[in-house]
Amino acid sequence: MRLVEAGVVSPKIGALETRLRHLHAAIAEVIAQTQPDVVVIEELYTTYKNPGAAILMGHARGVLALASAQAGLPVHTLGHAHVKRALVGAGSARKEQVGAMVARMLGLHAAPKPLDVSDALALALAFHHRRSRRPLVRG
Repeated sequence: MRLVEAGVVSPKIGALETRLRHLHAAIAEVIAQTQPDVVVIEELYTTYKNPGAAILMGHARGVLALASAQAGLPVHTLGHAHVKRALVGAGSARKEQVGAMVARMLGLHAAPKPLDVSDALALALAFHHRRSRRPLVRG
């Protein structure tokens, strides 16, 4: 496996609909440039301490799913505990452990920053593992 693209899309400041429009355009551009076969989205946690954050994340996930559907891409979801188990062997692994394993698996000198990028790459690696049934880490 090799890393093709990784980064963060940061919506502009403004009204919700403006931020979502910007997010949609940015995601559609990334999809057009990278030509993925599939999109994988992390499941939302059901125990957010801040319900407002969960609602905003729901909006963002909806925009991502819409941009994916418009590009004809299937969308799959994985839970964070599944991702951690697939990479580290424990569903309670810390983000730093996951980041270190992402770096190891992709042959990077350090874990990608910010942690959101490591998390997204971990999601992709875990989905690849699930899809191919090949072990992520050997010996």
